Amino acid sequence: MPISDDTIRLGQFLKLADLVESGAGARELLEDDVVTVNGELERRRGRQLHRGDVVSVDLPTGPRSAVIS
Repeated sequence: MPISDDTIRLGQFLKLADLVESGAGARELLEDDVVTVNGELERRRGRQLHRGDVVSVDLPTGPRSAVIS
């Protein structure tokens, strides 16, 4: 998933990568402890992501991942 700046916030990226439909959806996923960044559990919607970071979400339909590029 290409980004135009050097960083992007996790909540924004989850929406951009179509992993959630809204900011509220991002918050729910983070509260449910199903989001990892580079293999580590993440709960902060405002976490700054950088190129090369891997975001994974364990959705009811199965796990999905996206790489920031």
